Amino acid sequence: MSKGAPELEWLEGDVPRAPGFGDTYFSKAGGLEETRHVFIGGNRLSDRLPGRKSFTIAEFGFGTGLNFLTTLHMMTALEEGPDLMFLSFELYPLSADQLERALAAFPELSGLADALIGSWAPGPGWNRMKIAGAELLLGVGDARQLISDLASGGGPEAGGRTVIPAVDAWYLDGFSPAKNPELWDPDLLANAAGLTAPDGTLATYTAAGWVRRNLQAAGFAIEKKPGFAGKREMIVGRKT
Repeated sequence: MSKGAPELEWLEGDVPRAPGFGDTYFSKAGGLEETRHVFIGGNRLSDRLPGRKSFTIAEFGFGTGLNFLTTLHMMTALEEGPDLMFLSFELYPLSADQLERALAAFPELSGLADALIGSWAPGPGWNRMKIAGAELLLGVGDARQLISDLASGGGPEAGGRTVIPAVDAWYLDGFSPAKNPELWDPDLLANAAGLTAPDGTLATYTAAGWVRRNLQAAGFAIEKKPGFAGKREMIVGRKT
């Protein structure tokens, strides 16, 4: 079951913070740069996207949509980019006004942000949006149930069944594992691995030991990398 728009605190620079989780939606040191370092760099997308006809990215924690929009922005620089399907899970979708306020901090994304906000009316279950040529499938509800349905052959239906391609890259961007352990749950990560293409990858900002162990148990080879903005470590992974 999904929830209503969350109550937010707004820190300096209009960085949104979820008081219920004690965590911000993106880094106070620079959300755009964080996404580029952790998720785009961690999944080596600049090397992997050129030459592909299609590519599927999945994400836990849609939040402000910053990761999605930053990915689209990066793809505009490609001479010939792939068709993108972006699958994301969010229990507490922001309101359009909250999205607009948060994304105003990133003027270089303004055109893409306007397109997202103009299409934004998520309800419980699966929501399909077409943004700048990319297909966004947003699952609103408990990610554990939604991904379990996908793993068992269920999934989004809107005007007919949508076939979800194998996931090429994961953005694991839930709130802090200590405050939001549900998005780092062993069964959830095992289902994620089951939906991942051979040699599919993942990246996340956290390097918590129990998260690494859960990912390894799910079937990913894990490697530590330098984190963003002074954070000592983050992790990347590859489906084995």
